[in-house]
Amino acid sequence: MASLVGLVPLEGATNGWPPSVSDFNSRPFLPGAGLDWLNNALFQAVLAAIIVIVFWLIVSRNMKVVPGKRQFVGEFLYNMLRNGVARDAIGPDFRKYVPFLVALFSFILVNNWFGELFVFMFPTMSKIGYVYALALGSWLLYNIVGIQKYGVLKYLRKMSLPEGVPVWLWWLIIPLEFLSNIIVRPVTLILRLFANMFAGHLVVLVFVLGGTILIQSGLPFAIAGGGSILFSFAFLGLELFIGALQAYIFTVLTAQYVASALAEEH
Repeated sequence: MASLVGLVPLEGATNGWPPSVSDFNSRPFLPGAGLDWLNNALFQAVLAAIIVIVFWLIVSRNMKVVPGKRQFVGEFLYNMLRNGVARDAIGPDFRKYVPFLVALFSFILVNNWFGELFVFMFPTMSKIGYVYALALGSWLLYNIVGIQKYGVLKYLRKMSLPEGVPVWLWWLIIPLEFLSNIIVRPVTLILRLFANMFAGHLVVLVFVLGGTILIQSGLPFAIAGGGSILFSFAFLGLELFIGALQAYIFTVLTAQYVASALAEEH
């Protein structure tokens, strides 16, 4: 309990109540060092990229026919993404997209789990700018591969006009399909990931900061405050699951969007 209370300043919390959007403001990673551009979120994003690279390099070294624990973990994650996501969603041409999908899932997962690590206690993806960048990458990927296969005009027609639509419905279907396939898809990716990370971390803040205030208020409120702090551990565990789930969903949807861009019929 004391360790969580001591971590309240790392949450970016103010002395006010209740927690608000200001609790998600970026903080200088090295205060007073003159590196104002290096904030906690940027540091976490760079660190996550390094962790992902090092992890996959380690688990792919000295691979054996009978895998050890290290190789087993790497093969399990890789096969889940290669076979369960890329192959099942995209089809025969899935291999060229596996590296992107593996990197995407790994990067999102690490950044989401930073919100549950006491050293950081802040999910990078609760800063919407980073989610914009990931969604833009997915949007560029599926549109570029579709244009490469069909050409600009034919691709736009396929994404805007499904086969078999009567001519008299074109005026309605074309703008709806264009909005759905070209505009709305990246927006849904952004909102789903950002909202889950933001809301989940806000709930943790409420229990941790609320419990801290109750503990500092003395008896009998301290008992309820202790319960609130302990209950926050359950939410931290839930956030670990949600962080992994959202990374998986983001990756699956990206693969499905690539598949729809390559499909012969929509």
